[in-house]
Amino acid sequence: MQLLQSHIAQDIIGHGLSMGADFVEIYIEKTQNEGFVFKNSRAEDTQSGIIFGIGIRLIYGEQALYGYTNSTDRDELLRITTLLGSRIGKETKTLASVNFEKLIYPKVPTITDREVDAKYKLSFLKKIDERLRADQKVSQVMLNYSKKKQLIEVYNSEGLSATEERPYIRLFHQIVMKDGNLQTEASFGPGAIGGWEFMENLKINENCEMLLKQANTTLYAPPCPAGKMPVIIDNGFGGVIFHEACGHLLETTSVEKKASVFWDKLGEKIAHSALSAVDDGTISGSWGSLSIDDEGMPTQKTNLIENGVLKRFISDRMGEIKTGHKRTGSARRQSYKFAPASRMRNTYIEKGPHELAELIASVANGLYAKKMGGGSVNPATGEFNFSVQEAYLIKDGKITTPVKGATLIGTGPDVMTKISMVGKNLELMAGMCGSVSGSIPTTVGQPCIKVDEILVGGEA
Repeated sequence: MQLLQSHIAQDIIGHGLSMGADFVEIYIEKTQNEGFVFKNSRAEDTQSGIIFGIGIRLIYGEQALYGYTNSTDRDELLRITTLLGSRIGKETKTLASVNFEKLIYPKVPTITDREVDAKYKLSFLKKIDERLRADQKVSQVMLNYSKKKQLIEVYNSEGLSATEERPYIRLFHQIVMKDGNLQTEASFGPGAIGGWEFMENLKINENCEMLLKQANTTLYAPPCPAGKMPVIIDNGFGGVIFHEACGHLLETTSVEKKASVFWDKLGEKIAHSALSAVDDGTISGSWGSLSIDDEGMPTQKTNLIENGVLKRFISDRMGEIKTGHKRTGSARRQSYKFAPASRMRNTYIEKGPHELAELIASVANGLYAKKMGGGSVNPATGEFNFSVQEAYLIKDGKITTPVKGATLIGTGPDVMTKISMVGKNLELMAGMCGSVSGSIPTTVGQPCIKVDEILVGGEA
């Protein structure tokens, strides 16, 4: 289904060029949303709706102007283009024309979709709720099911005409467990590019057992001791530290302002030689995958760090214009209301040669961070503070006492140099990332890693 007639797109782009713009782009989006919040053993909130809109961007040198509307009316789109162009004050040229070359890219393979009704979906969530509440200490269960189908079209003054359909699906689990005055939480949020069959392929019993084990462990755990020590961070969501404390510093939105400590380090060693990291938009069915980015460029696998050496930055069109770093198919935005910016897709530390047992055995006294939680990061410096949802002390190369209240405190540039061992057990986890172009689906990941020394905050 065509969202905007191509002859109208030609008129808008031609008008933008006639106002002296070096580049003109139109982004059209239609997104169907569906969701349930299942809480207190019932559906407490249901969400559904359609988002539609058009964004117009004019670029003059290193300056970008952006406007948007819900209307497909030619005169309204011309009015917005005129308003944008008039802010620069260039003389109007003869009306320019552009011929589009329709480019159809192979879609990233997705998990098959099939239609099921709302009653069936709610019964599915109810089974998970009942399984989790089988533990009498569970006082609350919240299941947040969300699904959206996003269709985009991109036209630009280089003659590009591209389209993509993106089906997203996710189920976020959260439980609260209590025993007397003790209370703890556990969460898990798998997601994918795909449809309902993703839900049916979830290992429900295993996931529930994992959540209950984590909550039961941390509920009775003593406080974590504080101090500098070696830390083993396990796979999966452990990659949130690299994403936040290093990944954002490699986006040209940060590099172009010289707000990143890595802005002038291309080709230099910024991490331990054991570490290699990539940002890959091509992984089949992965939550952060795309066929094309939000500028219509084919996505790709971008090698960011190789054996500790910085190889590439994450770049969009404006990033390339301002920094010279070539585009990487990484222009992304929450919706038509945002101009695109350089953003991560599936960002992870690549697997290494070691087993988890080898990493644990290499530590005399330290911490095993089995599951990471949320945290905060200063994007200018990479300073971070992350909570650990499930943690254990390591003594003489063996995992011993579970502890709670642990936090990892440090900076991205420093911790990257101290990752001395990398495991084989690479795993990716879905998440949402917020930045200048809104909140978007991204994937974090890593195998287990050893950080030789990091400051651990704790209550003990």
